[in-house]
Amino acid sequence: MDTEICWHGRGGQGIVTANEILAEAAIHAGKYVKAFPEFGPERMGAPIRAFARISESPIRVHTQVYEPDIVVVVDPSLIGKVDVAKGLKKGGTIIANYPDSVSELQKAIGTSAECHAVDATKISIEEIGRPMANTSMLGALVKVRPIIIYEALEDHITTKFEGKLQERMIVKNLTALKRAYKEVQ
Repeated sequence: MDTEICWHGRGGQGIVTANEILAEAAIHAGKYVKAFPEFGPERMGAPIRAFARISESPIRVHTQVYEPDIVVVVDPSLIGKVDVAKGLKKGGTIIANYPDSVSELQKAIGTSAECHAVDATKISIEEIGRPMANTSMLGALVKVRPIIIYEALEDHITTKFEGKLQERMIVKNLTALKRAYKEVQ
């Protein structure tokens, strides 16, 4: 069964990196994957989307995701400005970086769809030292919809950031991942 995911965020928030980590972990788990970003105006802070298809069988579709099973909102300021629920499949799930309750999130989005909230910004500030919520949102995603096992994410975050980040920053990202996994509502 295919799982189609649409990420919403802003340029510079690590949306593309999070999507790549998820895709690489899924490939390592033996799944088939198509993952790619969609950029608007290519500048820091501009709204962007990224898409992933994850399947047990080869993927023949090469378009963006129009009807996602899962929507991940990394930047809460997009809620109410961008229709993040657009095209969400019946029975689909929205997972958002949102500081309030799930019912408040549903109201803000204007949906009765299944929603999950986690204050990923707070987690990332407390654990990483800056508002970089992408790894936190990966933790929330695999808790809500276990597309891949949690440990696969830990492995791929470590692999992706080795040589790019100091060891202590990798550990901080892993701590943020775990907190969001535990705290998502």
